[in-house]
Amino acid sequence: MARQTDQIHTTMSGQPKKRYRDDIEAQIDEFLDGIGDLFRNHFRGLIILGLLGTLFYLWIWPSHSSWGPMIGVLLVALIQIAFAIVFVIVQFGAIFWFLGRGRTYWVKPGETGVTFEDYKGNPEVLESARRIVTLLRGVQDFKQMGGEAIRGLLLVGPPGTGKSYLAQAISSESQVPFGYASAPSFQNMFFGVGNLRVMMLYRKARTLARKYGACILFIDEIDAVGGSRNGPGGNNGGGMLGGMMGMGGTGLLNELLLQLDPPPQELTRIGKILRSLGLRKRRVDIPPVLTIAATNLPDTLDQALLRPGRFDRKIVVDAPSADGRREIIEYYLAKVNHDPDMPVDFMVYDTIGYTPVAIRYVINEAVIHAHFDGRSQITYDDFTYARETHELGLRQPISSMAYEERRRLAYHEAGHAIAQYLLRPNHRVIKVSIIRHGEALGFSATKPKEESHTRTRDEIMADIQVSLASRAAEEVFLGIKMSGVTSDLAQATYQANLAVSFWGMDGSLYSAMAFNQVVPDLYRKQRIERILDHQLANAKNLLQTNHDAVVAIAEGLLAHDELNEQQITEILTPFNLVVPPPLPEPEDALAERQAREQMIAQVDGHGVNQPNGLGVEVAPDGHPGSRVPADSAGVTDQTTGDHQRFRD
Repeated sequence: MARQTDQIHTTMSGQPKKRYRDDIEAQIDEFLDGIGDLFRNHFRGLIILGLLGTLFYLWIWPSHSSWGPMIGVLLVALIQIAFAIVFVIVQFGAIFWFLGRGRTYWVKPGETGVTFEDYKGNPEVLESARRIVTLLRGVQDFKQMGGEAIRGLLLVGPPGTGKSYLAQAISSESQVPFGYASAPSFQNMFFGVGNLRVMMLYRKARTLARKYGACILFIDEIDAVGGSRNGPGGNNGGGMLGGMMGMGGTGLLNELLLQLDPPPQELTRIGKILRSLGLRKRRVDIPPVLTIAATNLPDTLDQALLRPGRFDRKIVVDAPSADGRREIIEYYLAKVNHDPDMPVDFMVYDTIGYTPVAIRYVINEAVIHAHFDGRSQITYDDFTYARETHELGLRQPISSMAYEERRRLAYHEAGHAIAQYLLRPNHRVIKVSIIRHGEALGFSATKPKEESHTRTRDEIMADIQVSLASRAAEEVFLGIKMSGVTSDLAQATYQANLAVSFWGMDGSLYSAMAFNQVVPDLYRKQRIERILDHQLANAKNLLQTNHDAVVAIAEGLLAHDELNEQQITEILTPFNLVVPPPLPEPEDALAERQAREQMIAQVDGHGVNQPNGLGVEVAPDGHPGSRVPADSAGVTDQTTGDHQRFRD
């Protein structure tokens, strides 16, 4: 059969370009062309080398008997020196090889067993992952179209949302090797070892990519080494001393940036030798390595990591919605023996905010509870027990607690329960307890009836009232103040600070977020205290209006220690519960401050009591007077009417 004639095409430069029937023919032709180029470019050097060899053979070699022994001794000495050098190099090489081995787990295609059928709860995220798989499977066709394979994918989301699970599914569906590495494992006490680990990791990944067509490298907690270099010392404070301080320094980040977007280079030793001799001139083809990184702190990453060509694609993997949780619950229930009448709808709304990992954990704990109870399948009670243990901690009753202390706890939690029952109509009060769970001596737990993603000012003020209802119950029913309100006051203050400083709900649109002001200034503290005092007064009014209901809940807790949702409803049904109208709010703080500043400006015009900027009034005679914070001079307490002033 006659050989097929090569077709000649013209390139953009006008030079003819051959097309070959296969890659072997192209490589042979390229090798022969390289040999020709070698002789053509180094012809003089080859002639000189041949002449020197001829002179050596004709003039020096015949007298080798006289200088031969000396050469032998010299060669032995050189061999010994070379052996010592090689021995030292091998020792150092072995040490660096041992230190450079990162804790990376490699999974070959088909070993994980995790597919897209196992990923539940986030259909939009799954669709994005399917597109990634399509690109990995057809990477050669994609390159022929003129495109470049994607190199980086950043998965952002809270812990437990399934970021690493999604990466494994992408690897299994793509049928390519999968490497799992934790970013902190790159760090080392010796400077430069972290760079070596990153370099060796990507070298192995590209070797596997040449064999399988592509490779996926998953780096968990990328923020551990990819932090912004704009901070103090660079890279989360590592700086140049980062290697000795365990941070890795900016050098580790620079090495990671280089490996994510590397320059074209030969990977094999033969290829490097042929290219150095000019025997290979075609464009270097870098094997496609997809780096998938996961973090729950995306704002801390260096901007160089997020530029196009590195982690230019980002997928937010958040906690699943109601439909997603239903899918996850049904998926894991199908794997265990369970009551066929399990109320999945209740389970969906009992787990609002749960991640897939948390749902799997709770169902597994339910199986453990049923097994210890001698049953072969789980029920909703097992699920509830496991969920409450997960949320509240282990149930640890204190049998020696005195009656008076139990009574104080009962009224404390009864105040919470009544406020939750009346002020949160979209929530269910599922349990009130005065039995110790974890670190809490008691609790009043609620669950939302439906998901919500935004809140109004009235809802936020109601939440503050719920937090302060415990202190209100202590003062109204017991006439005391207890130390158990630590978390209640912290939560109420936090909510009030958000309303004042970030959400513009107190007469001012000033946002502390614009200047990263985490701690409120003195004026905002006064506005926060104003809200807390007002909502505490509303909470007292609420409990006084429903006095008998609070007493009934407290007596029920003293009798049973715990009340579930059904018991709470039975206790409160006979009462005519009323939510009284809120008390009049104090005078608008912003208007009051503006009026005060205007008054101070008028007084300053006469040179009287001018503040010196340090919060200290200076009298006309130059002596400091009363210490008055500049932002609080003349503030009137709207509840007592007393004039507040800080004294030395």
